[in-house]
Amino acid sequence: MSGSAQKGLTYVYVNVTPVLLYGSVQEGQQYPTANMANNIFYSSVHDGLSNFAVNVANALMVGSASIPSEITDKQDDEFIEELHIVDELYFAQIESSQSENLSDDDGVGVCYVKYTEIDWTAYMQEVEGVVNGTYDYLKLKGDTGPLVYPAGFVYIYTALYYITDHGTNIKLGQYIFAVLYILSLVVIFDIYRRCKTIPPYAYIFMCCASYRIHSIYILRLFNDPIAMLFLYIAVDLFLQDKWSTGCLMFSLGVSVKMNVLLFAPALLVLLLVRHGTMATAKYLTICALPQIILAIPFLLVNPWGYIIQSFNLGRQFFYIWTVNWRLVPEDLFLDKKFQLLLLACHAVCLLLFFHFKWKRLYQCVRFRVWMKPLPHTLTSSQIILPLFTANFIGMCFSRSLHYQFYVWYFHTLHYILWSTALPSVVRILLLGCIELSWNTYPSTVFSSSLLHGSHFIILTSLWWSPLYTPQKKVMVASKMH
Repeated sequence: MSGSAQKGLTYVYVNVTPVLLYGSVQEGQQYPTANMANNIFYSSVHDGLSNFAVNVANALMVGSASIPSEITDKQDDEFIEELHIVDELYFAQIESSQSENLSDDDGVGVCYVKYTEIDWTAYMQEVEGVVNGTYDYLKLKGDTGPLVYPAGFVYIYTALYYITDHGTNIKLGQYIFAVLYILSLVVIFDIYRRCKTIPPYAYIFMCCASYRIHSIYILRLFNDPIAMLFLYIAVDLFLQDKWSTGCLMFSLGVSVKMNVLLFAPALLVLLLVRHGTMATAKYLTICALPQIILAIPFLLVNPWGYIIQSFNLGRQFFYIWTVNWRLVPEDLFLDKKFQLLLLACHAVCLLLFFHFKWKRLYQCVRFRVWMKPLPHTLTSSQIILPLFTANFIGMCFSRSLHYQFYVWYFHTLHYILWSTALPSVVRILLLGCIELSWNTYPSTVFSSSLLHGSHFIILTSLWWSPLYTPQKKVMVASKMH
């Protein structure tokens, strides 16, 4: 994309919605709320109003139109900030409508798919603040809002900032992420080579059948794939009984994005089982130290600001982006009681699996406050099944899933499904239903319901997984036959 066009589109991204709304607001009327703005966007898809938005954008780029101050001056900051969320949706429409005018050197991503801006520019703006000497997390912001990721994210994307010429060489960034994707598959395949649970044909679905995964990994430049790469490296190291290095990799994953913490309950169980109480304290220290060391520059300036921004568990999500909760009204989605209910269900489900299922994987272990280390290594199923189950439970009860969150569990679904007693046809069908849900944009009541239904079937099947049957009972049953 040429420099002038990019500048114009960036300008439109910030200002299209107020202009569009101004055209529908008469003097003396109350200005629309953010919810009304969202409705205008959705109606524009069907009523053709997006063409008007494109015309306004073109006018702005040539300087023949301006933003009416009546809109921006009379609204509070929260209203304007919410409108910018809708702007992003219009921006995607405008960029798509003009894509035929772009040459191959002007923004075409790898795999011949047009690049669409989502978070990359915001990432670059956030780390640019650090490059310019700002270490107060409360002051680091981008177009999509404040910086909400831990310090590891800052270091990695600062490196990408310089490698991609301050974020302008997007194609180079996509090639870097393509290499990251291949590396991730190599690590994941090595995990499954060790566990020998998944049949060879399932690898085809894992690496070739998901357009959404390819898009997230290669085209959109999200930080989620980087965090998951560290996680999968950690799992591979756990399988090799290299727990110190594995815990270090796990911590680095958390430092990029804290979704990796969904695996933490199962990791704690594994550490206690394999190493006992005393050594577990050492491994937890290994997990904690990188978080502190990486965050030192920010902790020295504003420690509380860093903690509440990078590990903000109460951050509110926008309803327009949710994949899993479109089936409930927006007011319920935003209700704190509903979110606390989901958290409680998450905790209860983890406790049930721990008490009734995970313990059965370790027949010779007595769970108590002071535990002794095992004299032998753990099997692959004793390691992978609790880790992937804990993460899957977190996904089932998440208060919101955005499209890039699909990578949080996509490559674990195949192991989870083939750990159940479901027929292979049903397993493949469930993979297809989940893929359909994540590829429906914007999400609908049907797509969200389909996702929850698929999750419920998988979770129920996991509960009855034959891997949880104690070995001695299997032997007794075989003798009876």
